[in-house]
Amino acid sequence: MNNLDILQSGSEDANYVRHKLIEFNSIHAPNGRYEEVNLCIKNDKEEIIAGLNSAVCWNWMEIDILWVHDKYRVQGFGKRLLEEAEKIAREKKCTFIKLNTFSFQAPKFYQKYGYKIIAIIENAPQDNKHYYLIKDLI
Repeated sequence: MNNLDILQSGSEDANYVRHKLIEFNSIHAPNGRYEEVNLCIKNDKEEIIAGLNSAVCWNWMEIDILWVHDKYRVQGFGKRLLEEAEKIAREKKCTFIKLNTFSFQAPKFYQKYGYKIIAIIENAPQDNKHYYLIKDLI
C-alpha cells in the first residue's frame, strides 16, 4: 500500500466527497435524492438575520443549521423558518424531518413545534447534552 498523506481540505473537496457518497448511495438505495434547501431572512439593510440550512435526502429533510441573530430572537423568525422548511418538506413528499441541537441551544424550541427527542448524548460538549430530534410529517 502506498504511503498517502491525509490532508485537511476545504469546502470544494468536502463537496466532492459528499457527492461521491451520494453517487454510491444511489446505487444501493435507488430513487435517492439529495437536494439542498437553504432559507434566510434579511433585514431592511439586506443583512442576513436568520437562516436555515437543510437537505432533502430520500424521504426526509435533514435540518443542519437554524440560526437567528441575537438581536432578532424571540420575534418569531425561527418559527417562520421552521414552518417554511416543513412546508417545503411536505411539498417534496418527505415523511419526516430530523435535526440535532445542543442543550444550550434550542431543544425546547423544537419540542414546542412537535419534534420528539430520539436520542441524547451526554457530556457532548463537556457538561452539556447533544439532542437528536424527529418530526413525522404524515
